[in-house]
This record gives sequence, structure tokens and C-alpha cells, in this order.
Amino acid sequence: MKHDGGQTASAINLADITSSLRKELKHTEDNKELSQGVQGSHPTDRYMFTGITGFDKLLKKGIPKGLNILIEGNAGSGKTIFALQILVHHARQGKKCLYVSFEESEERLIQHMKDFGWNPEPLIENGTLAIKRYLTTDIYYEEDRNQGVSAMMARDSDHLMLDLEPFIIGSEGFSPDITVIDSLTSVASTFYGKDRNYRFYLERLFRFFEKLDSTNFLITEPTSNISNHVIQTSCEQFLSDGIIVLYNARRGNIREHAIEILKMRGAMHEKKIVALKITNEGIQVFPEQEVFSEVES
Repeated sequence: MKHDGGQTASAINLADITSSLRKELKHTEDNKELSQGVQGSHPTDRYMFTGITGFDKLLKKGIPKGLNILIEGNAGSGKTIFALQILVHHARQGKKCLYVSFEESEERLIQHMKDFGWNPEPLIENGTLAIKRYLTTDIYYEEDRNQGVSAMMARDSDHLMLDLEPFIIGSEGFSPDITVIDSLTSVASTFYGKDRNYRFYLERLFRFFEKLDSTNFLITEPTSNISNHVIQTSCEQFLSDGIIVLYNARRGNIREHAIEILKMRGAMHEKKIVALKITNEGIQVFPEQEVFSEVES
């Protein structure tokens, strides 16, 4: 083949061109995957990822922002670690993250994070991470403490929202992008024998979060045995937009950790139970390793 100038052009090697195109396509797809948050970045303004290794691959686009999501599991399944890991990841990205605990103290939670090498102090100092502990009795606003939620139920709902605001956000005006409540099980214990009051409070709590426009993870323990994948529907599940279930099941003398996305409103996700491991650096999920074995409670 000759060009107009009369010089012979080098032979065209289709194999080289094909190889080059494949490399370019792979490079483009890799960049696209990273930009969409497979490793924990924000894919779009409407979705977010957790930043937990392997877990985000169970989601096609991510978790829609602004949802109320249950993190459900038995004792020892890794619920607290899972939630703290999400907050640390996003606090490092400059998001305002709030952990509200009714169980463990601030000092103990900070130590948990240190144990995994997450170094939370700079995040707390720069204002991207806040950890607050309350007693379950603190869920009643001060002026209603003697009458409890029954007094709230007789009042205007919007006023109740104002009652909830200082409890969740505090006097500092910290407006979170992501909030964790640990746990609804502790809150429910305050309403023992008063299911109607608890449901009323829970409905208002979820409505408050909707107005706050944050993405919220609410930790809870199931009221039924989930080791055999039988989960009784609760008012928490009914009100929530998403449910992530963590398993700590026994097979013989071995404990197996696993995780699944049971529900995620507005998001496509894998419908399978996959292996989970708690390592020295936090939780790691294995999205290709499905767990089918029969387990015992």
C-alpha cells in the first residue's frame, strides 16, 4: 500500500489494534467502576456506597440517599462494626456523620474504631464525626418526661419534630449527612408493654429523618430466630426503606458470618446471602461466596 507521497505504509496489524482497543475498553470500564463507587465513592448525587470491601458489589448503583435502613442481626453478627465502618469511610470523605448510642459509651466506641486502625480522633476534631450517648429515658423531651410519649401523642406532630431535633442533633446544630441509631432494640425496651406508644414514636422518628434529609442506619436485633433465614415482620421493617441482615450462625462447633440485602427501596441489588469476615481492619464481604449451608441457632 502506498500513500500519495509514494512511501510504503507499514502493514496494518489487526491483532495489535484489537488488543489495544480491548486495553482501552478495560481502562475505561475500570475508571467508570471507580467513579461509580464500587470501592466506596459516591456514584451520583442520588446514591451512596458504604465503602465496605465487597459489600458495595451487591448493589448496582448504590444505596439511594435519604433512606431509613435497618441493620438487623443477632448478637455478635457485626452490626456495630458495620455501622461504624460506614461512618468512618464517609467522615473521611468530608461528610457529616453522627453515631447515636443507647448502649456503649463514646469512649468504648472510639476504642472499637482504634482497634481496627481507623484513627477516629482527627475526624472528631475536624467535625465530620460525632458520637453521642444517651440513656433510653432521654428519648422523652424534658418538658414531657413525667408524662412520656402519651403526652406527645396528644400534641401537634410538627411540635414533636421540634422535640426530637435537640435529641438527635444536639444544641451544636450538627446537621448529619449520615446517622446511625444504636439501637432500636434499646429504644423499644423503654416502651415495654406499650406497643402503640412505641410505634407512634418510631413513625415520628422516621418522619423526622425524612425532614432531616440524611441517610440513616438503625441497628436492631430481630424478635425471631434469623439463623434459619426466617425473619418475623416487625413495625421497624414495615417502616424502613431498606433492610440489611447480618448472620452469626452456628454449624456444628463453627460460627459462620454472612450478610444479605433483604430489601432496598429504589435500588437494584443481589438477592443472595454471602460470606462475611470480621478482620483486624474491619468487615470484609465476599459477594461471590454464597452461603447455603444449614445452620443452627
